[in-house]
Amino acid sequence: MDKQDPKEDRVEPVFRNGTVTIVGILLAFSLGFITHWAANPIPWQTYHLVAVVPILVGIASQMRALAILLDIKSLQRTIHDRASRIFIAGLIFTACGVGLAILLDFFDIAAKSALPGAS
Repeated sequence: MDKQDPKEDRVEPVFRNGTVTIVGILLAFSLGFITHWAANPIPWQTYHLVAVVPILVGIASQMRALAILLDIKSLQRTIHDRASRIFIAGLIFTACGVGLAILLDFFDIAAKSALPGAS
């Protein structure tokens, strides 16, 4: 009797709008990073896929979450929560890929700047 109908459990529109804003901004940063990295003067190698794949999977997940949140049905708590989980997973994938990209570039630059004959 005290249980609420799931259709009645809704997210405040203002809260959802804030979530959409955050998702949009972080998605823009993710897209900006991959664009900037693609323009990096260090030539791409096959091993860079270790970093690119998680970044692209993360960006795709963030885009999916944004698409879900832009639908009016995302005012329902269950749909909003699902979009939030998808977004967080995408953010984690992207962060892992960015970390790997930074490490790969660091080791590539370090290997090229090492003095010949130095061990």
